[in-house]
Amino acid sequence: MLLTKKTSGAPSQAAHASPFVHSLRRGLSQTLPTMDRRGFLRRSGLGVGVGLAASQLTLVRKADAAEGAKVGLGNTQLSVRRTVCSHCSVGCAVDAVVENGVWVRQEPVFDSPINLGSHCAKGAALREHGHGEYRLRYPMKLVNGKYERISWDTALEEISARMLELRKASGPDSVYFVGSSKHNNEQAYLLRKFVSFWGSNNCDHQARICHSTTVAGVANTWGYGAMTNSYNDMQNSKVALYIGSNAAEAHPVSMLHLLHAKETGCKVIVVDPRFTRTAAKADEYVRIRSGTDIPFLFGVLYHIFKNGWEDKQYIHDRVYGMDKVREEVLAKWTPDKVEEACGVKEAQVLKVATLLNENRPGTVVWCMGQTQHTIGNAIVRASCILQLALGNVGKSGGGTNIFRGHDNVQGATDVGPNPDSLPGYYGLAEGAWKHFAKAWGVDYEWIKSRYPSAGMMSKNGITVSRWIDGVLEKNELIDQDSNLRGVFFWGHAPNSQTRGLEMKRAMDKLDLLVVVDPYPSATAAMAAMPGKPEDLNPNRAVYLLPAATQFETSGSCTASNRSLQWREKVIEPLWESRPDHMIMYQFAQKLGFGPELVKNYKLQKVKGMDEPVPEDILREINRCVWTIGYTGQSPERLKAHMKNMHVFDVKTLKAKGGKDKDTGYDLTGDYFGLPWPCFGTAEFKHPGSPNLYDTSKHVMDGGGNFRANFGVEKDGVNLLAEDGSCSLGADITTGYPEFDHVLLKKLGWWNELTDAEKAAAEGKNWKTDNSGGIIRVAMKNHGCHPFGNAKARAVVWNFPDPIPQHREPLFGIRPDMVAKYPTHDDKKAFWRLPTLYKSVQDKNIADRVQEKFPLIMTSGRLVEYEGGGEETRSNPWLAELQQEAFVEINPKIAADRGIRNGGRVWLSTPTGARINVQALVTERVAPDTVFMPFHFSGHWQGKDLLEYYPKGAAPIVRGEAVNTATTYGYDSVTMMQETKTTICNVEAA
Repeated sequence: MLLTKKTSGAPSQAAHASPFVHSLRRGLSQTLPTMDRRGFLRRSGLGVGVGLAASQLTLVRKADAAEGAKVGLGNTQLSVRRTVCSHCSVGCAVDAVVENGVWVRQEPVFDSPINLGSHCAKGAALREHGHGEYRLRYPMKLVNGKYERISWDTALEEISARMLELRKASGPDSVYFVGSSKHNNEQAYLLRKFVSFWGSNNCDHQARICHSTTVAGVANTWGYGAMTNSYNDMQNSKVALYIGSNAAEAHPVSMLHLLHAKETGCKVIVVDPRFTRTAAKADEYVRIRSGTDIPFLFGVLYHIFKNGWEDKQYIHDRVYGMDKVREEVLAKWTPDKVEEACGVKEAQVLKVATLLNENRPGTVVWCMGQTQHTIGNAIVRASCILQLALGNVGKSGGGTNIFRGHDNVQGATDVGPNPDSLPGYYGLAEGAWKHFAKAWGVDYEWIKSRYPSAGMMSKNGITVSRWIDGVLEKNELIDQDSNLRGVFFWGHAPNSQTRGLEMKRAMDKLDLLVVVDPYPSATAAMAAMPGKPEDLNPNRAVYLLPAATQFETSGSCTASNRSLQWREKVIEPLWESRPDHMIMYQFAQKLGFGPELVKNYKLQKVKGMDEPVPEDILREINRCVWTIGYTGQSPERLKAHMKNMHVFDVKTLKAKGGKDKDTGYDLTGDYFGLPWPCFGTAEFKHPGSPNLYDTSKHVMDGGGNFRANFGVEKDGVNLLAEDGSCSLGADITTGYPEFDHVLLKKLGWWNELTDAEKAAAEGKNWKTDNSGGIIRVAMKNHGCHPFGNAKARAVVWNFPDPIPQHREPLFGIRPDMVAKYPTHDDKKAFWRLPTLYKSVQDKNIADRVQEKFPLIMTSGRLVEYEGGGEETRSNPWLAELQQEAFVEINPKIAADRGIRNGGRVWLSTPTGARINVQALVTERVAPDTVFMPFHFSGHWQGKDLLEYYPKGAAPIVRGEAVNTATTYGYDSVTMMQETKTTICNVEAA
């Protein structure tokens, strides 16, 4: 079975590479026995039909052609619809050719400044997701262990009735909503609004298990929790440090920009426990022990400080607390301690430090390799501190380029269903609620009445990473009235979450489980699969609702670089699928708050039903999400950008000129996609911010500085920027706090507001002034940033470890290191639930679990599949490329255990899970480590779950989910799950 790409061309090899690295690079083209295309088609039951044109497929309904550019050829109507790939966060644009309502062809957009006419394997196979034959076609209900078709009316009626029963018996917090990073911005925003009107903060989405530690760590360092620069800007980098990122497989098209940078001399460093395809492009590959990013990063800082390579002026002007970090690094992270902790010798650490020093500006790239740890927040901040020490933040070619996962995980985080904030990272305090009540056109007291109490209205909800415990934990230990009794999986894959065995138990105990998805997802099979009789709730009801794909609706999505793009509808919803925002409205009608949910939106007819107009939802976002600048990206501006991609510069993203021929809109000066923050109203014409915190530009040209979000002083030390450190052309040339009505009056700028603006701004700050007047006066009239001008924090005093500390994982193979670097103490009622740390770690040491499970297990991505994989593994063109779930094992371990390449193995973990996968014997992993991709599901501890999927809707490729076997462990700030460092054993099957 094929485990790797069929191509055998080895990557180019750096002259200095060792024989070991040469062999690893050759190993990247290693394959196991494969089957040809005909054999694959027979095996997967596809037959010759897979090769038929879309117009011949009987499963593809001939819908009416969507509006758009049309060319008439006799009776044929052709239209070209511009959309955006729905896989990773790069944001590749696609032109879809539609013939008589059928999507028949696609082309990558050569004018796109982001993908430059390129696609990865997933993007090239995109059309199949619009017309996929393995989709969920009709509403279904689980009856006696089998899924039966029901009508939409029946589904909506029964589900809403059950929800109201649960609400009456146990309160609104008894129902949990898992949102999606596949939702467009408008749908993600509407779901948070929907859950608020339901009366709970028990909602979350994908970011909690991929980048919540990034958001918390980065935002608490300098103000905003997002990628600071862009893929394009990496072309200006002199050195790029990838640590915990395998971009070549996870974000393939992003590598175009890195390879352009390499052509002009950019050095590439890759730090990873595993030799990846990204490492194959590196000038320097560093293998670290999984979870030891902080010792490595601080080991690099040790040499930077020791040699005086830090940017002293930058630190003086723009950074708080670096002196304390310097003191700790020099005392604690000497080369011997670094090597002991992460396994990297001093000479290589020094080499990395030298490369970073001699090649500025440099950028740091990370992904889930950094974030998915119990100390993820601290690892993230260590990377930020390194860049601050080098003076690389706020500069072109520098920054922290944090590649998000799904196509709209950035946007869904920004404006969607977070359990600890309202859209735009507004908190849950009364003032934030009143701000949104006004924007939504409803009474604050009415929203308040929907919640169990005012206290619950301001309390963080349970995170998606812990909904399992919301069901299973003892009620007296949960900080809400009831355990969870109902769960909506609204576009979320359960196999992307840890603790699969316990998740199955939790699913069985629920009263209500609803899956809303274009594909049934692993949730459907897990729910139908028989569990333990003592766990099964005899009154449980399980429903599957077919959602439309993003190609069957329109709306905006936000790429990792913060650029927004507008997707046109490509085709009409197929079969009985409905757009997510339509489904939300239909449930709201049944639950009694339909008019309130859509008060500010026009309704349009789709399939004879009312659908909220996506443009109107975005306009509502524009009217209220001032904090992060989602106010300037009107639908009209975004559509003009999509039609005129050719005018934007590939390196800077700036429009060199040009007007939209249909609207006359002048694009000159705009940055592509109006990357947030794009301040003020659309008429204000802020161009967006390509690189955050860049003082070399005027604020009206996307410039900025660090955000004043942490007060003005700490322990007598000034937290505001020093004199002379300000954005270009600012009237205030020193640090200053965020703008509000008081500061505007003190500065004598109040009378620059119009009378209407004064009325709206009185008693408000820039984030709650719905007129935008405070922003206008500060930015346009005086060149100042509305969020103030402060220093970044190298010391975050409100986190468990103000200076990042290395702490060993709860499950590890190094008791000696646990003694030196123990984990946190247990926490009570943290995100409504008790969270265990030291008690778990101590028990593992006492039980000597490392002797039974002596291998570190880590996980990651493949280029062929995305996320939980249900969608991509249902695509025949991708399924052919990767037909088996597998585990990578070092040749020494394989030889010692009698495991042959391509053989079957049992992988077991301390949870009691045993999963059966194929072995890939390779030096990509060290002898103490094994690796599994996390995209698989459909097998359960050796059993194929095909019989438990709805008929015709099982993915082509099914395999064991690594997260069936992963262990307990959560970040101490965000509840990010631990997936990168646990332990296992592997034996020949």
